[in-house]
Amino acid sequence: MATKIRLQRFGRKNYAFYQIVIADSRAPRDGKFIERIGSYNPNTNPATIDLKFDRALYWLQVGAQPTDTTRMILSREGVCLKKHLLEGVKKGAFDEAVANAKFEAWKQEKYTSLQKVKENEREQKKVTAKALLEAEKEVNKAKAEALAKKKADLVAEAAAKAKEEADAAAGEAAPAEEAALPAEEAPKAEETSAE
Repeated sequence: MATKIRLQRFGRKNYAFYQIVIADSRAPRDGKFIERIGSYNPNTNPATIDLKFDRALYWLQVGAQPTDTTRMILSREGVCLKKHLLEGVKKGAFDEAVANAKFEAWKQEKYTSLQKVKENEREQKKVTAKALLEAEKEVNKAKAEALAKKKADLVAEAAAKAKEEADAAAGEAAPAEEAALPAEEAPKAEETSAE
């Protein structure tokens, strides 16, 4: 029986995630499998990989063949490197302590590089958010200036209208007073002529 380490698809349309399984090469993609050794979610940044390291190493050592994508996942997690180092120990190239030291050094380097990527992504998000905030402040400032100008124009227009109304009222009141004065004088003139 030829065993494969491959991905089994789950999830909805346009949002797939995968289970990493050991299966017979003749079984369908989402069909019967021997063992589930992890999961792979490419929708996150960076992709989330949950892997049973020991079981993946065991299956590689007994001859299970990974597909291209699972080989990339296993390499990224260090399973392929560990297998390579253990084969070096079997051949007598170095002892197990040296192999473990090399693997731990690689693991630490991988961890620091991953942390740098995450930190750069966080910094990029901060810069983008700051730029968006500055742009929004500029837009708000322009809107506030336009609103202040509009209010000033309305106040000036209202003041001009009030002045016009005051002038018009004063203009109407003056002829009415003049008209009222001769009317009062006219009865007095009649009174003087009657005497």
